[in-house]
Amino acid sequence: MLMLATTTAAGDVILQKKTDILIIGAGAVGVCSAYYLNKLGMDVVVVEKNSIGSGSSYGNAGLIVPSHSVPLAAPGVIAKGLKWMFDPESPFYIKPRFSFDLISWLLKFSRACNAHRMHQAIPVIRDLNIKSLELFDRLGSDDNLDFFFQKKGLLALYKSKTGFKEGGEEVRLLKKHGLDVEILTVDEIREFIPHLRTTAVGGAFYRQDAHLDPFEFIKKLSGAVLKKGVAIHTATEVLDFETVGRKLIAVHTTRGEIEAETIVLAGGAWSPGITENLKINLPIQPAKGYSLTYRKPSFCPEVPIALAEAKVILTPMGDTMRFAGTLELAGHDLSINMRRVRAIIKNISSFLPEVDPHSLPLVEIWRGLRPCTPDGLPIIGRCQNYDNLIVAAGHGMLGISLSPVTGKLVSQLTAGEEPVMDITALSPKRFG
Repeated sequence: MLMLATTTAAGDVILQKKTDILIIGAGAVGVCSAYYLNKLGMDVVVVEKNSIGSGSSYGNAGLIVPSHSVPLAAPGVIAKGLKWMFDPESPFYIKPRFSFDLISWLLKFSRACNAHRMHQAIPVIRDLNIKSLELFDRLGSDDNLDFFFQKKGLLALYKSKTGFKEGGEEVRLLKKHGLDVEILTVDEIREFIPHLRTTAVGGAFYRQDAHLDPFEFIKKLSGAVLKKGVAIHTATEVLDFETVGRKLIAVHTTRGEIEAETIVLAGGAWSPGITENLKINLPIQPAKGYSLTYRKPSFCPEVPIALAEAKVILTPMGDTMRFAGTLELAGHDLSINMRRVRAIIKNISSFLPEVDPHSLPLVEIWRGLRPCTPDGLPIIGRCQNYDNLIVAAGHGMLGISLSPVTGKLVSQLTAGEEPVMDITALSPKRFG
């Protein structure tokens, strides 16, 4: 994987020892935070234990999705999840293991799966997504960055009457919350994908959605911030923190100590482990997802497609086509479960009979860990225990989609400015 940084694993560039802002994590959220903090004239250092964009920011579906404004914790999810959770080929799978953190997370998740909390969460996720959509537009034009950003919407396909009925209910719910979406008949679906036969009995089209190549986005934006003077130190792992009262005064890393006025935690699924010694309550579970990337075939649609019941997304990306999906709670296990991969392949042919992944030139099989909170909302805000620690983590499957707005909010919190939206519901303090 390409490594863009001011250091290498050999550490041949001296670590910057003091800065205004230290960001932990060089994924989409960390790099976007660096971008907006740098625009405010602040000195910014980013540390990353691996390489830039090496986590979930690399191989995801690349969607910007107002359509995904219903949180993971919603009514009916528990019942559906119980049917799926021990089936290794299902869209949602829990690897059998004893973990106090997992049990605690599942209890919080079950309490969040009710209509009242869902209706509270939808406007928050919707506003985050729509604001991010605006910021993606500006990022491309202001800095002349080409990351294959396209606003072509999202086509959802349902292959069963039950799935179509549930999809229709979600469409009506999201329309009530102001999103631009419509139900499609089979004939209308053919207008979107005239060269692809589908088994779908109905569909939905979300006009406000967009897509991009996620790693191209990280690569281009990190290159831009490096040119603007941001230091990004890769192969630099955070080990511990030095504190005085309610302030973090230094961070100890594998490359040495860094002093900072403000610290931004953007460590994704690794955030709870990074801050373990600080005794901060960050209920984030790593949820493994997979993607299969192929050379772009002639029949590849121009619009991303959601294979709804399978929870799989098809995204056109430059000269490739990517299928991404599944959610596996297996801790920090990054092994590839080939049963999960085969399940994705089987579902592709089930929805799109003329698409045979085995006959396509495979570019890469990827897996990554999405940081999921039990209520389905990201954690963005100042930490309850330390005045100069800002948390920007827990974005679940929406890390790329929400990265610009998160970076913007982090910059505003740091500068003491009025946030672009009310983020009370996102506060780390909600978990005690």
